[in-house]
Amino acid sequence: MGTEGDAGDTSADESVPDDGAGDAAEQSGEDRSAPTRRRHPVVTFVRESVVVLVSALVLSLVVKSFLAQAFYIPSESMEHTLEVGDRLVVNKLAPDVMDLERGDVVVFLDPGGWLDVPPQELSQFEQVLTWIGVLPEHADEHVIKRVIGLPGDHVVCCSDDGLVTVNDVPITEPYVADGAAPSEQEFDVTVPAGHLYVLGDNRPRSKDSRYNGGSVGGGFVPVRNVVGTAFVITWPLERITWLTDPDETFADVPDPS
Repeated sequence: MGTEGDAGDTSADESVPDDGAGDAAEQSGEDRSAPTRRRHPVVTFVRESVVVLVSALVLSLVVKSFLAQAFYIPSESMEHTLEVGDRLVVNKLAPDVMDLERGDVVVFLDPGGWLDVPPQELSQFEQVLTWIGVLPEHADEHVIKRVIGLPGDHVVCCSDDGLVTVNDVPITEPYVADGAAPSEQEFDVTVPAGHLYVLGDNRPRSKDSRYNGGSVGGGFVPVRNVVGTAFVITWPLERITWLTDPDETFADVPDPS
C-alpha cells in the first residue's frame, strides 16, 4: 500500500512539468498571434526630420558662437582683396585662442563712430537665419580691415620711398589696390596696449584708423572688439579662395622696443 502511495505521489509530481510546458506553449502561441504595433512611416519620417533639423541648428549655433562665422562685404574699402558682395568666413579662435598677426584681415565690432551706413532691414525670418549662422552677417555693426600695427608698434607714413614703416622698417604691401599710394594722409602713431592699427586695402576709399582719430579709441581698435580673422571667401563661386597672410611683407619687422 505504502509503495503504491509513493508511486502515486511520484506520478503526480511528474505530471507538473507537463502542465507547465503546455501553459508556456499556449502562452507562446498567444504572443505570436498578437498583432505588432508599428509606427506610421510618415510619423517616423517627421520625427527623424525634426531630430536632424534641431541637431543641425544646435551645431550651427555652436559653430557660430565659438568657431566660425559668415559675413557679407557691403563696401569697396578692402578691394581688391575683397569685392562688394563677397561672402567670407572668419576664424573665431582669434584672438582668444590664436594670436593676431600683422597682415591679418580682421572683422571687429565698431568701436564707435566708424560706420555711417544705415542698418539693413531684414525680415524676421532672415534675422533668425542670421542669428543661427545660416545667413551671413552684414556690416551694420562690424568693420573689416587689415592689421598693420600690433600693440606697441610704431607705425609711420611715409618713408622717403613713400612706404608705410612699422618699427622703422619699410613694408611693401602687395595687397594694396593697384595704383594706390600706401596712404594719402601722413601719420605717426604708436599703438597702445590692447589695441590694433588697421587699414583698408583700398587706401583711397577706406575709412580706417587714419580717419577715426576723433572717434572712440582715437582710431585704434580694441583687441577685445575683434570677432575673428577672415580665412576664406565662400561666395560667389568664381571668387572662392583662401585668404593667406602676406608673411613676407612683415618678415623683417622687429618686435616693438
